[in-house]
Amino acid sequence: HSPGDKGEGHGMPVIQRGTASLRKAKKVNVKVCLDDPYVIQWKTIDGDDMRFILQTLEERIKHVGLKKVEAPRKKRRSAPKKQVERKGDVASSELPKEKETEGSRPEPGWTDLGIRRQLTIGINEATKALEKNELILLLVCKSAKPDMITSHLIPLSASRATPAGQVPRLSETIAPLLGLSSVLALGFKRQSDQFTEVVEAIIPKIPALEVPWIIQDGAEQSAADAPSDSSGIQDPEQLAEAELASQKRKRAKSNQFGSARVVLQPLKIKKLLPNPNKIRKPPRKKRKALSL
Repeated sequence: HSPGDKGEGHGMPVIQRGTASLRKAKKVNVKVCLDDPYVIQWKTIDGDDMRFILQTLEERIKHVGLKKVEAPRKKRRSAPKKQVERKGDVASSELPKEKETEGSRPEPGWTDLGIRRQLTIGINEATKALEKNELILLLVCKSAKPDMITSHLIPLSASRATPAGQVPRLSETIAPLLGLSSVLALGFKRQSDQFTEVVEAIIPKIPALEVPWIIQDGAEQSAADAPSDSSGIQDPEQLAEAELASQKRKRAKSNQFGSARVVLQPLKIKKLLPNPNKIRKPPRKKRKALSL
């Protein structure tokens, strides 16, 4: 090196010609994870059944009159100079009109809290109600994206033996009636006396949920527990007692979580490889060294 080149190449190793070697290929890191072997999806509902469900819900909600009233927002607008000058003359004539309009406006909130408590609106309310086994029917809107925000409701409903289905255009049909911007999930509680006929009419239109590790045998057990020789009983008192006993058994099994058998399957091991074609930027330290 010449005396003037003191700082040039300081701290960097000097490689002689012919001794440079190729860079070693980086070791590919493989991540091992557990993969779910099952694909759980909502079953599609026929077009006729979908229209029947939406029409039935629409008629009932209109008849009940349940709606959420939002509080009016106050808008501040700068009045022009001419209006400000005439404000003293017009203010006295406008005061009674404003009072009348304020008195005619409904109070903000739900129109009927008793009917509102019979429903669960939204995914969070539906999830909490299913965990407590409070729902008798659950409807989910197909427009809910991504699918994972409603997919957890499938095994949760199946474990509680609660009929649940995905209905297209549920939100755009029901939300305006309830005064909401969207309704991604609508559940009916077991004590919903205002919607008993609606629930009974919709449940046959909902396809049964299929969860591979849950085998629902409630129908088989109820058929086996039903008295087969009830037609041969001539005494009306004995017949009534047999019917009451069968109804008690059905209610007890519907309220228990153990009405569905759980079968566990082994999880698959999946190896995740990074994308080899991805262009990775060198660290900042190496970038500085290369730029010198």
